[in-house]
Amino acid sequence: MDSSTTAASSVAQDPPAAGRLKPNALGVLGILFFVLSAQAPLTGIAGALPIAVALGNGPAAPAAYLGAGLIILLFSVGFVAMGRHVVGAGAFYVYIGKGLGRTAGTASAAVALFAYCTIQAAMYGLYGAIVSGLVAQYTGLNAPWWVWSLVTIAVVQALGQAGIEIGARVLAVLVLAEFSILLAFALVSLVKGGGAEGLGVVETFSPAAVLAGAPGVALMFAVASLFGFEATAIYGEEARDAKRTVPRATYLAVAVVSAFFVLTSWMLISSYGPSKAVEAAGKALESGDSAGFVFAPVVAAFGGWAGEVLPILLATSLFAGLLAFHNSANRYLYSLGREAVLPRRLGSLNRRHSPSVAGWVQTTIAVLLVLPFASAGQDPVLTLFSWFSGVAVLAMMLMYLLTSVSVVAFFRRERLDPRPWNTLVAPVLGALGIAAAIWLILANFPTLIGGSTTTAVWLAGAVPVVFLLGLLAAGRVRKEAH
Repeated sequence: MDSSTTAASSVAQDPPAAGRLKPNALGVLGILFFVLSAQAPLTGIAGALPIAVALGNGPAAPAAYLGAGLIILLFSVGFVAMGRHVVGAGAFYVYIGKGLGRTAGTASAAVALFAYCTIQAAMYGLYGAIVSGLVAQYTGLNAPWWVWSLVTIAVVQALGQAGIEIGARVLAVLVLAEFSILLAFALVSLVKGGGAEGLGVVETFSPAAVLAGAPGVALMFAVASLFGFEATAIYGEEARDAKRTVPRATYLAVAVVSAFFVLTSWMLISSYGPSKAVEAAGKALESGDSAGFVFAPVVAAFGGWAGEVLPILLATSLFAGLLAFHNSANRYLYSLGREAVLPRRLGSLNRRHSPSVAGWVQTTIAVLLVLPFASAGQDPVLTLFSWFSGVAVLAMMLMYLLTSVSVVAFFRRERLDPRPWNTLVAPVLGALGIAAAIWLILANFPTLIGGSTTTAVWLAGAVPVVFLLGLLAAGRVRKEAH
């Protein structure tokens, strides 16, 4: 055993076996499916691409996905390097605590929980609206959107309590279904040479095309589509050989998701033709059915059955994301309870080694976030989904930035890894890219949430408020410890 390995074992967080999540429950593919589920590929494409094309840099929107992927890839280099020495169910907050101190770590945990809970609530809004429409279409039953959201909250809670392997199997089926149809469309289109105007390589990837229009808006939505890959580290305690499984799953997730978004968005634009894509995206947004921009070319390629299947796959895509974010949030709560930052009861496990009390608390939070919008009769897509998804992306980008800084601080202090690219250069470049993305998100926040400037200010202001509340909680814990 070399000195690096010895040092790693002294830094890594290894809780007592009695209080541990189920070990050796997940391999690379199991973790990968949780990440892909959190990123809800069909939801990301159907929800973000029409806006990126219509309001961003038009047919060059796929290049924004490529740029976002490169930023996340740079970030993941340091993320993976630190993951070899620190393992914990809290992932980002554990990393930040090791690099920037426990107070900053606890404050960042509050931000992470805020991000996971709000993105999940946002998805319940969109999910409820879609399922309500599907049920009415196929059965004639007209129930409010929130009924289906509450039913699904109960199902997600049950699956979360059933154990991590059950959740992984469910997600594998759902993710493979949505991935398969979109990837098949993209590959068929690529082999055929694109649409009537060809592949449009120059119109999509040339520097002039990339910088045309509002590239910042496109990049902002591309970054939002990549939300959720932290799950690779969150499941470190449950992974088989975490120091090898988690890095492989991380790099594989970033590569697969980025390539998928770039190729699929490129072929969708090619199917319309670069000269007509902006107009088509604009019409889809005006009609209130932005997903139609994505669905129409797939239906044209595969036939009417695809039009029946795609809305169902969009619903299952959202369900997969809901389950993935439930698992992420309850593991944060569990980790904070185990370390006595929050009440210790949150650190309890059921007989399947799944967070028990933490799972119920996370489910209660989901209900409390959804019910006000339901009782007020608000549109679940224009308010609940738009508002909470925007603020969740902003909160998680702050987590990415703090983690990048903590990686540099950790390795400058601990000297556990002599590789400058992994511990300094890549994290710094990633931090600069993430800082630029945060600036773009703030500059375009009203567009991201689809609301007024006043609403945008209130929502964006919630993120630093949550961080400050986390700092106060950390101070209280430290005072009680002394």
